[in-house]
Amino acid sequence: MTDETKKEKIISDVLVSLSHSKFRSSFHLKDEDINYIKKCGIKKIKEHATTFVNERLAKSNIKNDGKQTPMKGHPVFIAQHATATCCRGCLEKWHHIKKGKELTDNEKNYIISLILTWIKNENEKNQE
Repeated sequence: MTDETKKEKIISDVLVSLSHSKFRSSFHLKDEDINYIKKCGIKKIKEHATTFVNERLAKSNIKNDGKQTPMKGHPVFIAQHATATCCRGCLEKWHHIKKGKELTDNEKNYIISLILTWIKNENEKNQE
């Protein structure tokens, strides 16, 4: 099994686990989010996710932790709530990424991959 295959399996397993949460599974992309993704492209959405993770989650101590991610306004924000990557508390609870330390590059890449996989899955559901 390649590293990429292992990563995809981990993400798939986490998404299945999150789907069993009534709260996490209540988040879905709306038409305006789907249209925004079509307009910008997934590459731009990945850039936004990277920026949001670096600016809102990566530091060791976040002043407004638990309140830094809006519940609407951007597909990445919706995905962050659906994937429990919206704050350091959720990262610790769901992903075992400890609070109080700066995120590593591997942790940031995992979070971004999880967000993008959820967005792609949601986008595919809307195409059906």
